[in-house]
Amino acid sequence: MCDTCGCNITPGNRHLLTPPVASMGNSPEKILGSLLQHNDRQAELNRARLDRHGVLTINLMSSPGSGKTALLESTIRKLAGGLRIAVIEGDLETENDADRIRALGVPAHQITTGTACHLDAHLVEKALDHLALENLDLLFIENVGNLVCPASFDLGHHRNVALLSVTEGDDKPAKYPVMFRAADLMLISKSDLLPYLPEFSPPRAESCLRDLASDSPALRLSAKNGEGMEQWIGWLEGELRRYRELRQNQQTLSPRIQPEGRQRHGASPEIKFIPVHRNARA
Repeated sequence: MCDTCGCNITPGNRHLLTPPVASMGNSPEKILGSLLQHNDRQAELNRARLDRHGVLTINLMSSPGSGKTALLESTIRKLAGGLRIAVIEGDLETENDADRIRALGVPAHQITTGTACHLDAHLVEKALDHLALENLDLLFIENVGNLVCPASFDLGHHRNVALLSVTEGDDKPAKYPVMFRAADLMLISKSDLLPYLPEFSPPRAESCLRDLASDSPALRLSAKNGEGMEQWIGWLEGELRRYRELRQNQQTLSPRIQPEGRQRHGASPEIKFIPVHRNARA
């Protein structure tokens, strides 16, 4: 997969392939594994930077068109005057989504990846330079629309949220297990369309999630009519409270990065990437 299509290489890490690294006779697998190790070191630096400012960071992942930006717009409106929010947007091209967020008065930085179908820690590092972290409580990273690669890369964030639109089919967790195993929360989005899509069963979607041995919560919501938004806001506020409690003891949260997805990107399965003593889980 990504070890042959080339999506491991992004504008953020391309400099790591310049000589002498690329001229040392290493195999493609070793080079890609090296890129992942560089990514993970940068991710730890990103997380430490966010932790110094106490900014809980949520990575939103899904296929294209599942409603990530609409969810952010609705979330921003719900939290207006409360939590201080910023957004990092990831897309191959355009600033369309960042413009939608800025229109609501929230800082947003757009990352355009060119051909890369996911964000990486080096891209996020550069984006953080454009945000006043000391003035934030909550940072959302809207990853590139893709149900495969984003789950394999630690960005330095704290939590993964996977959206599953009711227009996609309720068996997506079974078809894309890496993505949904990585999720700390699954959101069944566009629930206002359920009356028109009787073939989509939210209980069946959740059953597919449980079949992956995932105990992550699953919420049904609509950014359009507001269904489930209170539960989503409640989850965010609960995670923020927990994060702040951990920070008082110099601990943090780390996302669920999936080893099988990392193997597709050239990483050795025995490499340990996230220090256990810093990874607080429920």
